[in-house]
Amino acid sequence: MKRNDFLLLISSLFALFIFSGCVPLIVGGAAAGAGTAGTFYYVNGGLKTDYSAPFDKVWSACEKTIADMHGIEVIPDKEIAQGTISTLINDEKVKFDITYKSKNLTTVTIRVGLIGNKLSSQLLHDKITDYLIKE
Repeated sequence: MKRNDFLLLISSLFALFIFSGCVPLIVGGAAAGAGTAGTFYYVNGGLKTDYSAPFDKVWSACEKTIADMHGIEVIPDKEIAQGTISTLINDEKVKFDITYKSKNLTTVTIRVGLIGNKLSSQLLHDKITDYLIKE
């Protein structure tokens, strides 16, 4: 196989992967500080970021966010290093996935609705950040 044919094949496969729409990924930035989120990843309908705070503190901030947004039918499922909180906010199913990464680093993924809603998820992440900064 000639070098040009090989490059064309690789380029075509890369383009096919990029434009297939299998895994949407949107990256946005925010200033990172104590207890705040850094980079956001929007993957498969969930908005994910890391918080510079311990797991229990982030869990508490998620619970306060749900209470502040008048979440109903709250179903917490907390284990040692991970947990989920499912709730209904404004008649939309919302799921918080909270995962311990290290002593002061916790990952939170929020999915709003069946297919995801980036704007609503971002609003919830902003509220979590606000509660972490207040503490």
